[in-house]
Amino acid sequence: MSKLAGKVAVVTGASKGIGAGIAKELAAQGASVVVNYASSKQDADKVVAEISKAGGKAIAVGGSVSKAAEIDQLFSETKKAFGKVDILVNNAGVYAFAPLDQITEEEIERIFGTNVTGLLLATKAGTALFPDEGGSIINIGSVVAENTPAGSAVYTGTKGAVDAITRVLAKELGPKKIRVNAVNPGPVVTEGFKASGFEGSDFINQAVKDTPLGRIGYPDDIASVVAFLASDDARWVTGSLLQAAGGLR
Repeated sequence: MSKLAGKVAVVTGASKGIGAGIAKELAAQGASVVVNYASSKQDADKVVAEISKAGGKAIAVGGSVSKAAEIDQLFSETKKAFGKVDILVNNAGVYAFAPLDQITEEEIERIFGTNVTGLLLATKAGTALFPDEGGSIINIGSVVAENTPAGSAVYTGTKGAVDAITRVLAKELGPKKIRVNAVNPGPVVTEGFKASGFEGSDFINQAVKDTPLGRIGYPDDIASVVAFLASDDARWVTGSLLQAAGGLR
């Protein structure tokens, strides 16, 4: 029997990249999946089509996690379609790298608005739909919170916040039987990774050299860890930060 049969999962930022990989893996494990997207409906619909073709169940729902009204609409649509939420994957995130003298107030607000404020507001709205038997929240952080590369003060700051928030909410939501964990990837090959010019860069080449398993990551490397945390196999795991980075530190 599929490990997530009968479960409902919401994956934010799931139209492509890591989020799409997570949505497809959770569906393959038996969950009904809400594929959230901020702007790319076409990509989200493609993910839903792939899930449906494989025999799974999914819907696409638009909404930016940086906007409270759109978060409320996301979970309103989820409730209408499935009646509850058992699994919430806070995957939506943005990133940019810049030295200290080039950081702007607007960029700080943009990155923190999605990566931190959005995560908190989505969790607040999502937990209201969890059943009495609880469920699982998985936050997608980053290995940068540990290896703190130069030029990443804002982005790394948000992911350090995600680590801390994960542990706070594990304590706060534990009495409601809601487990809260984080998966912290290293570099992962996605559409955004390629568009940002990271592929083949000196930064990535060095990261691969520093990775004990000797390669870069792919979305399915992260998705399988998320599926574990979402399942009853991880029933005694909460407040944990799972590095999924091939040993990169």
